[in-house]
Amino acid sequence: MTIEVRDKRFGVIAVEKGFVTKEQLFEALQIQVEEDLSGTPHTLIGLILIRLGHLTPEQAEEVLLTMRKK
Repeated sequence: MTIEVRDKRFGVIAVEKGFVTKEQLFEALQIQVEEDLSGTPHTLIGLILIRLGHLTPEQAEEVLLTMRKK
């Protein structure tokens, strides 16, 4: 059984496209978890990656477009 593109998460697609490394994704995920644990609403992973300078807004949009395709 394969995972369809629309079932994949933003970070996985960003890594598969070569926009970010696994390490950069894990860094962003750690920030997101720390936000959750502190009781504040977490930031979307794409926005964290952009804020860290690991992803451009254009790359984020391409990931989102990929997620919307069937």
